[in-house]
Amino acid sequence: MRVLIVAPNISARMGGEAVLPLNYIRELKKLGVDVKALTHARVREELKAHPVWSEGDFFFIEDSFVEKAIYQTGRLAPRALEDIIFNSAIGAVTMARLGGAARKLASQIKPDVVHQPGPVSPQFPSAVTGMNAPVIIGPMNGAMDYPPAFAKEYSQGSQAVVRVARAVSGVANKVWPGKRDAALLLAANDRTRAGLPKAVNPARVEILLDNGVDLDLWSPPEAKRDEPPTFVFVGRLIWLKAVDLLIEAFSKMQRPARLLIIGDGPDRTKLEEAANRSAHPDRPIDFAGFRPHAEIRDALARATALVLPSLRESGGAVILEGFACRTPAIVTDWGGPKDYVTPDFGVLVPPTGRAPFVAGLTAAMESLAADPAKAAAMGRAARAKVEADYSWSAKARAMTAIYARVIADRKR
Repeated sequence: MRVLIVAPNISARMGGEAVLPLNYIRELKKLGVDVKALTHARVREELKAHPVWSEGDFFFIEDSFVEKAIYQTGRLAPRALEDIIFNSAIGAVTMARLGGAARKLASQIKPDVVHQPGPVSPQFPSAVTGMNAPVIIGPMNGAMDYPPAFAKEYSQGSQAVVRVARAVSGVANKVWPGKRDAALLLAANDRTRAGLPKAVNPARVEILLDNGVDLDLWSPPEAKRDEPPTFVFVGRLIWLKAVDLLIEAFSKMQRPARLLIIGDGPDRTKLEEAANRSAHPDRPIDFAGFRPHAEIRDALARATALVLPSLRESGGAVILEGFACRTPAIVTDWGGPKDYVTPDFGVLVPPTGRAPFVAGLTAAMESLAADPAKAAAMGRAARAKVEADYSWSAKARAMTAIYARVIADRKR
């Protein structure tokens, strides 16, 4: 079986949805699938240094003047608008160029199936159409809004832009009918399924969770948990992750504890200033910056809990990585995290307003810090859940079955 994977970015460094095609490539190769990949040249050097690299298996489109111009202009815009408008525009230009390149490449290498794992937005148009093989798109995971209590403060004016963008996407999906023409669309949940373009045939849509865990990496030996109890955040330091609310909640704890913030981003300086203002000798807040996966794994394995207070999180792969380390999660009861976390594996905090949300985060951390046996039991249950349902090896096997079915349907 020959599979062509088409993605704007294939990258562990970028994280988020960019790492999904990388995981598929790695695991499919282990299963003996002949995998070829088409992506943007911005990730070429990273891929060449990655164990999945094999000469002749990766193809690239080069950076264009248009993409560079949009990027430079977007850096002058407010952060929320940079993400919603300019980064989406870069993605649209890249995807349009990938569509044409994919058609040419497919005519040369003759894949049995073409798989476009991202972008994960259900409304984002796909130019991967007119191929000589059936096309699978997804799993997608999107159609997210902010919790109503936080929409005004945290959307930073982007909500109106999102509404316009979703309206425009209807036209864009007619110009680039990849989703309408695809053999199969995969959606992570019913919210995402409902967000797909209206022209999509519902019979061609299936539910499949998007995230997984590489258990070869995320399987540390059981470790002694840190004392005092340590809570870990992992992610980009941007406004929608609500790390400012986590710092506020942590500062209200009464017992000794430590907060470790792993990641980097444009809000880091502001967050460090907030942490310094709320500093307490018994409750230090440490910023580790961007760290390798192995270091993150070891930190999670020693933590009392992972805390992800994000207010607009479609997925949440870091939750599953924490679960693999036998670490429970404290998350916002909204969006993607609620697809993974139940009371068996952690604590869901309802985002009903700033004060109750902060109080809920504080109470959750206090509860797990006070009862390490409870936290440990949650962590063991979380590890068992990951092994059963979320390993990337299992997801790759499921995907090969989907490929085979779609290929057989095409032949019929």
